[in-house]
Amino acid sequence: MEILSNTSGSGATADLKTMIEEGAFLADVRTPAEFAEGYVKGSVNVPLDRIAAELATFQHKKNIIVFCRSGARSSQAKAILNQHGFNNVINGGTLDYINQFV
Repeated sequence: MEILSNTSGSGATADLKTMIEEGAFLADVRTPAEFAEGYVKGSVNVPLDRIAAELATFQHKKNIIVFCRSGARSSQAKAILNQHGFNNVINGGTLDYINQFV
């Protein structure tokens, strides 16, 4: 699983924070029910099982950060997007981790 380092002070964490500050597209790949229970401000819910059908949602985004509850579904979402030519995708890991930067 490719998740950015959660270690404070790491370059990856700083890069993630900068990307979010610069308006990265935040895609929460959890289910709609999970999303309704709580979400990251500014994120869009694109459930993992809908990624391939919703490719237009990701078009023309400078940076895309996918995340979920544990990082497993976001890893799969990143792989699907990469397979469809999106090379600007980062697996941000968990909802709680991303929430600290918003």
